[in-house]
Amino acid sequence: MITVIDYGSGNLRSVAKALETAGAEVLVSGRPEDALRADHLVLPGVGAFADCRHNLEAAGLIPPILEHLQAGKPFLGICVGMQLLFGEGHEFGIHPGLDLVPGQVVRFANDMPDPHAPGQRLKVPHMGWNRVRFTAPHPLWHGIPDQTHFYFVHSYHGQAEDPAMVAAWCDHGIAFPAAVARDNLFGTQFHPEKSQTAGLKLLENFVAWRP
Repeated sequence: MITVIDYGSGNLRSVAKALETAGAEVLVSGRPEDALRADHLVLPGVGAFADCRHNLEAAGLIPPILEHLQAGKPFLGICVGMQLLFGEGHEFGIHPGLDLVPGQVVRFANDMPDPHAPGQRLKVPHMGWNRVRFTAPHPLWHGIPDQTHFYFVHSYHGQAEDPAMVAAWCDHGIAFPAAVARDNLFGTQFHPEKSQTAGLKLLENFVAWRP
């Protein structure tokens, strides 16, 4: 059973539907006991870092997430769900994350030059398809070519203190982590549920993943 954590964030149903298409039995739930019972956990996220962190804590979901990870069971964070894994987020102030990935989540600068359009500036938020560079083989990359395009929608990005935890990079004015990984933890800044064939393949790999 894969549990998609419902903590008041958007995009839950599209994530659940994509996982079902990938062959999973899916439960969408905000109950801590369901998170504890899950074989796989997925933490999606749309919205502000601080609000999402507050909602997780208010629902009593942080202890079962940490227990799930400590038990060595597969975990996937998506978009803000990945950002929450970092030590802190700098959106409307500085707010603590789950501190599973040492580092910060910061905003893209508004004045970054567009390398493909001289005299133009890159837009924030970073929205649309962009190429992802894998750093090393990983079970969730199985069957997906390096340099594949995935779909992004975000104004903030992670800054990982340990480069070994970055599973893939992407570029939007600067290089930023497109995915992070450690042991049974994996997070994507992009949205696999919106990334068509490649995203569905990643979710299929997650469903089959036994770290």
